[in-house]
Amino acid sequence: MIISKRSAAALCGLVAALAVGLFPPAASADEPSGKPAPKVDLVLDVSGSMRARDIDGQSRMAAAKQAFNEVLDAVPQEVELGIRTLGANYPGKDKKVGCEDTAQLYPVGPLDRTEAKTAVATLAPTGWTPIGPALLGAAKDLEGGDATRRIVLITDGEDTCAPLDPCEVAREIAAKGIHLVIDTLGLVPDAKTRRQLTCIAEATGGTYTSVQHTDELSGRVTQLVDRAADPVVTPVATVGAARCADAPVLKAGLYSDREKFSEHRWYRVDVLPGQELRASVSVAADRAVDRDYGVLLRAVTVHGREIVRGSEAGDGRTDVISTGLRYPKPEADDDDGTASAGEAVCLQVSNSFSAPDSVKTTPGLPVELTIQVVDSPDEPSDVAAFGLGRGWWLLGLLVLTGLVAGLLWGWVSRWRVAVWRTN
Repeated sequence: MIISKRSAAALCGLVAALAVGLFPPAASADEPSGKPAPKVDLVLDVSGSMRARDIDGQSRMAAAKQAFNEVLDAVPQEVELGIRTLGANYPGKDKKVGCEDTAQLYPVGPLDRTEAKTAVATLAPTGWTPIGPALLGAAKDLEGGDATRRIVLITDGEDTCAPLDPCEVAREIAAKGIHLVIDTLGLVPDAKTRRQLTCIAEATGGTYTSVQHTDELSGRVTQLVDRAADPVVTPVATVGAARCADAPVLKAGLYSDREKFSEHRWYRVDVLPGQELRASVSVAADRAVDRDYGVLLRAVTVHGREIVRGSEAGDGRTDVISTGLRYPKPEADDDDGTASAGEAVCLQVSNSFSAPDSVKTTPGLPVELTIQVVDSPDEPSDVAAFGLGRGWWLLGLLVLTGLVAGLLWGWVSRWRVAVWRTN
């Protein structure tokens, strides 16, 4: 019953089926959806390095302006869009002042394309690269409401305002549970810039893209803005407890949490007789971690008796590690320690991650938990048994075939020996 690497595809299918079942298709264009308008904040680097002329024979700033004009023409009507700059106003050498140089060029709201284009046209490469402060400012630009929110960061270099690490800023934003995604685009990036922008994106579930040409920039930003307008499955933020008795009761759905290194967290799910609990968990390694790690998902009764578990282990660098389990509750209560009618099933999520001393362990690692409760299969053969499920008949056939083949080979061998002796 343990979901292993070979069952990764099945887990993905389970999550997809759950998403389709829980979130019906969006309303047609003629019908009011009643959903809040998605919000996007474009964060543009206007630091001095944007003067470099290495994108299609023009400066990085010129390429960004051209791409922005194309993006603004293509923004869906339902999207509320804003523009924030970093390094656009202070040309001096005072680091303290330069690292505060981030401003909202165009407020997040219904888009006036002409006004937004005019604002972008006034920009000129100027100062520092305060990515961390700009991300904090963009998060404030998008505060409030339940709308889909997305930050798209476009920069040509790494942050110059340490010790405010933009990767740590992204983790803090993700830890708030507001489901704000940050996508990053690097203009002709070097290795350090690529690592930093990848870290920022991974911390919030976003994407990183390296850009070498103007059409790549406009196409990718347009794609990300369009993605914000699409209906998505947003995990519900929850907080697991230190013990089952205090655990939050979860219904079928997708949930997110944060778990400290080597921590155990508990959740509860009501499973009635004749129902089957299907659960999966993913823990993301959004920073450097030590080798040898694992994740455990256990289902136990409220009295502490283990019902079933799923586990997975890894060795080396990975972005996410997942496992899952299935528990079909009998129609009638048994005396074998399984959960009885009216009692919840307790789910324990544990991880065995550790990190080098130089790596911050706060906030905790991102956790995504999927819960599904369905009617149990009518026949026991529908439930996986020792990982084989309906494959038992195939195994039996292979064993029988091997036995018959062995007998035939033995008979043929004896006959050949007898003939040889006779001759």
